[in-house]
Amino acid sequence: MEHFSLKGKNVLITGGGSGIGKAISLTFAKQGAKVYIMDYNLETAKETAAEIISSGALAEAYKCDVANQNSVAKSITRVTEDEPVHILINNAGIAHVGNIEDVEEEDLDRLYNVNIKGIYNCTKACIPVMKKNKQGVILNLASIASSVGVSDRFAYSMTKGAVLAMTYSIAKDYISYGIRCNCISPARIHTPFVDGFIKKNYPGKEEEMFDKLSKTQPIGRMGTPEEVASLALYLCSEEASFITGTDFPIDGGFIKLNGK
Repeated sequence: MEHFSLKGKNVLITGGGSGIGKAISLTFAKQGAKVYIMDYNLETAKETAAEIISSGALAEAYKCDVANQNSVAKSITRVTEDEPVHILINNAGIAHVGNIEDVEEEDLDRLYNVNIKGIYNCTKACIPVMKKNKQGVILNLASIASSVGVSDRFAYSMTKGAVLAMTYSIAKDYISYGIRCNCISPARIHTPFVDGFIKKNYPGKEEEMFDKLSKTQPIGRMGTPEEVASLALYLCSEEASFITGTDFPIDGGFIKLNGK
């Protein structure tokens, strides 16, 4: 038997065109899934879809603003008209740096709309299809900031704490329908976002800051998108069919080992 096979599964991935979302898209397609990539940036979504298709796997790209319920409904309806959604990966999210004094009302609203309302919109659109089929997997991308205090991440931590709570609630409410819901809580993962953040805020000190940020994980380095994608694959596979309502840190020891 082939372990972690997703053959015959239709997977919808928000923010699937870049970073962790792209790694998940590529990994799931390699395991036989048909991947529907929903991204605000249609070009990156198309590029990822093209890469998947060139490998002989199946993928489609859709432009979608997860913060806009009409945009989400339109995209998901196009998918579910012909195919059921078996797996939903709520990966799309945005970041913000600053304590409560640094957070303006528009910052709070922007993060809420993408990181919290985005998951609400996408999950609400997929749940009826999953209920009808008496099966489904929902995987949310939370953060270590969901569970522990992280300096200068007030608004971001607020939204990721909500992701954790939504995960528990969805898992509880829909277990009788055969729907599983879990979340992953990464620490710092080396994505293009991290490189862009360092370049913008620490010009001329990129290498120094990258090394410093890497060492905030006790294991001594940042994680990779592919490592997160491998954990996501397990949680969405039949091998994890006994797991629901659980948060899985992937953090290089950050939560348990920092300061010890």
